[in-house]
Amino acid sequence: MTDKLIIFDTTLRDGEQSPGASMTREEKLRIARQLERLRVDVIEAGFAASSNGDFEAVKSIAAVIKDSTVCSLARANDRDISRAAEALKGAARSRIHTFIATSELHMEKKLRMTREQVFEQSKQAVRFARNLAADVEFSAEDGSRSDPDFLCRVIETVIAEGATTINIPDTVGYAVPEMYGAFIRSLRERVPNSDKAIWSVHCHNDLGMAVANSLAGVMLGGARQIECTINGLGERAGNCSLEEVVMALRTRRDHFGLEVGIDTTQIVPASRLVAQTTGFVVQPNKAVVGANAFAHASGIHQDGVLKARDTYEIMRAEDVGWSANKIVLGKLSGRNAFKQRLQELGIDMESEGEINAAFARFKDLADRKSDIFDEDIIALVSDESVTPTHEHYRLLALSQHSETGERPHAKVAFTAGEREFHAESDGNGPVDASLKALESQIKSGAEMLLYSVNAITSGSTESQGEVTVRLQHGGRVVNGVGADPDIVVASAKAYLSALNKLQSSAERVAAQG
Repeated sequence: MTDKLIIFDTTLRDGEQSPGASMTREEKLRIARQLERLRVDVIEAGFAASSNGDFEAVKSIAAVIKDSTVCSLARANDRDISRAAEALKGAARSRIHTFIATSELHMEKKLRMTREQVFEQSKQAVRFARNLAADVEFSAEDGSRSDPDFLCRVIETVIAEGATTINIPDTVGYAVPEMYGAFIRSLRERVPNSDKAIWSVHCHNDLGMAVANSLAGVMLGGARQIECTINGLGERAGNCSLEEVVMALRTRRDHFGLEVGIDTTQIVPASRLVAQTTGFVVQPNKAVVGANAFAHASGIHQDGVLKARDTYEIMRAEDVGWSANKIVLGKLSGRNAFKQRLQELGIDMESEGEINAAFARFKDLADRKSDIFDEDIIALVSDESVTPTHEHYRLLALSQHSETGERPHAKVAFTAGEREFHAESDGNGPVDASLKALESQIKSGAEMLLYSVNAITSGSTESQGEVTVRLQHGGRVVNGVGADPDIVVASAKAYLSALNKLQSSAERVAAQG
């Protein structure tokens, strides 16, 4: 037992399993660098065996991350484990995370394996992984609904084979805190060699209790690793939220008595980066990172905060990365000031060419918008990262006309590969007309599942609009994100961004929950 709690971030793996949240290698690298600045202990970079794209992403992250352990998920078979080990070769510190389901329901219905087959495969998988890596984590998928006697037998054996971390996931978010904590405590008491491994919790939020269950697993069960994601991103209702669990531990240190190594001032930048990269907007009333998390509308609350901050605030906004100095740059700002602000925001540009291109985009934005905020700069860089120059579709120009009593009309120019296209269309509104004009030439046949608009900065009609478009086609669901002071242009950018992702043929393989 130790008073240090390990924070295991799985935004790039389990978080990416949200429909439409899949990321490119470059996007994963940017987020991994931010997670390192956040000082998470373990970064689960992906599922190397699931696709060549994920393999390359894990490999790239392993090559650049030095301060965090880089981990790859692997099913309990030699192929997956070998692939994970190969991807992690260049890591300063690496971990192989192998898993297999242990509940009766999953073994019978999903795996179609007997208990003895699962037991043997668990043992062989950890033995094989231990020959390839010193740090091996074993997860019993759907562990919270597994038979305790069988689970104890599996865990005792995999620890004997060299597993250094044992994870008991609440894969479907079925657990309640007291029962989950007691379940883990019982397992630790019954497994003879339980002290030879660190115990971990991985909780989903289907009933809204992922953070509570994770903390119960720590306080009642004795776990010393929490698996979580930025913004609680994840499939279905998401995962345990990193920012919530970390700030609960920090704010109520008197109760929990545990230390975490997280640099909390990097929480909000991480939240913004993940939201803008994936297109999953953070709800305004989200704890810690929501736009209203430190806002006070009630007169009584405002009066109390002005007299003594701690009357209504249990955390300081600046401690989690909210900036008091919002306006940073304008149209007269030079390249060096822009470059310095990129560094302060934790945005890494790999070459002078990239910086120059980003600065040109900044100057273009500054010509249209007098005050440039941190959020604008992050969106500007994110917009370029999700719509790089080599993408198939790219918006060139857009004009639209809309007036009361007249049907809106839009004209668009865009490239598809090496060819340039022009199209126009009417619509129910300027956005509808613009997207119909694009679709009249592209003919993707994709179904729109979501159209969402979010102001990048608050308090001004001059704010850039950030649009998220979610499309479905051929069984694939993708998100596209676009930002621009003109919301119609942002919408067209987002639509083309989503279509670019549909162009990708990257395979996805369902993984552990």
